[in-house]
Amino acid sequence: MEGIRVAVVGLGSPIMCDDAVGLRVSEEISRLGLDGVECFQEAIGGLDILPVIEGFDYAVIVDAIQTMEYEPGTVQLYTEKDFEEQVAEAATHDVNLPTALKIGRRMEAHVMPREVRFVAVEVADIKTMSETMTPPVEEAVPSAVDAVLHTIRSMTGSERMCQTPAFHGKI
Repeated sequence: MEGIRVAVVGLGSPIMCDDAVGLRVSEEISRLGLDGVECFQEAIGGLDILPVIEGFDYAVIVDAIQTMEYEPGTVQLYTEKDFEEQVAEAATHDVNLPTALKIGRRMEAHVMPREVRFVAVEVADIKTMSETMTPPVEEAVPSAVDAVLHTIRSMTGSERMCQTPAFHGKI
């Protein structure tokens, strides 16, 4: 598994309450110093994600989600297939992430990751301007970090990718 490169992309806004959860999870993963794992914190969407993940073997996108089906702080795992119904044959401006990935695979398959997975945290508030997340979402950050590490191991088939002297099973 030598030479495998994984992008962990946290999406969100640092000033919109729970929308910052993806950024925080990516920052925590970055602090672990995992070999082959590069972390990004981005306030982007749509096609803007493509240059961030180009050239990586795998990508994990971490973001807030508001389905209203789960309690705030619930960590959810998704694959690209889970979003197939949301892929639209639409104009390239303001496209959702599943559509952007499909466009990227059609246009530049040779530079796209083999696999992209999503770790989403159910949030309560993404409309209030605040640099503080709600308590249930803040408390979910360690579980979301564990979910990202699990996802990396699952995609790469490598236990070693998520083991560093800094990582002892607790965040």
